[in-house]
Amino acid sequence: MAENKSEVIAGAVVLAVAVGFVFYAGKLTGASAGGQSYELGASFRSADGITVGTDVRLAGVKVGRVTSMALDPSTYRAGTTISVAEGISVPDDSALAISSEGLLGGNYVEILPGGSPIHFEPGDQIEFTQGSISLVSLLMKFVGGDSAEVPSE
Repeated sequence: MAENKSEVIAGAVVLAVAVGFVFYAGKLTGASAGGQSYELGASFRSADGITVGTDVRLAGVKVGRVTSMALDPSTYRAGTTISVAEGISVPDDSALAISSEGLLGGNYVEILPGGSPIHFEPGDQIEFTQGSISLVSLLMKFVGGDSAEVPSE
C-alpha cells in the first residue's frame, strides 16, 4: 500500500512539473492567451526572414506579432498584417522596418515611432516601410567593389 502512495505522489509531481513547463513555454513564446490587440497593415518590397508569428518590437520590447502575409499580385509587394498590444498607441507617421537580431540571429519587425500626435486606428495601413536587407548581396557588393569611389585630386 505504501508503494502505491509513493508512486501516485511521484506521478503527481511529474505531472505538475510538465504542466509548469507548458505554461512557461507558452509565456516565453508569447503563445499564451491573454491581452487584447489591434491589427495594422503594411506592404514591404521584400519580407525575407519574417513569417507569421514573427515578433513586432518597439524600442526592443515585444509589442505584437505578424498575423498574416500574402503577395499582392498587382504591386508584387508582400502585404503584411501585424497585431499590436492594446494600449500601445502608434503615431501615424511611424515606419516599419525588418531588422536583424544580429549576424546569426533571426529577423523581427521593428516599429520606428514618429512624432505625430495622431495615432493609427485599428485596420489602418502603415505607409512607410523598409524591407529586409540581404546579407549575401551586401557581402557581394563589398567583395565585388561596387561601392562608389571618391575621385582623387
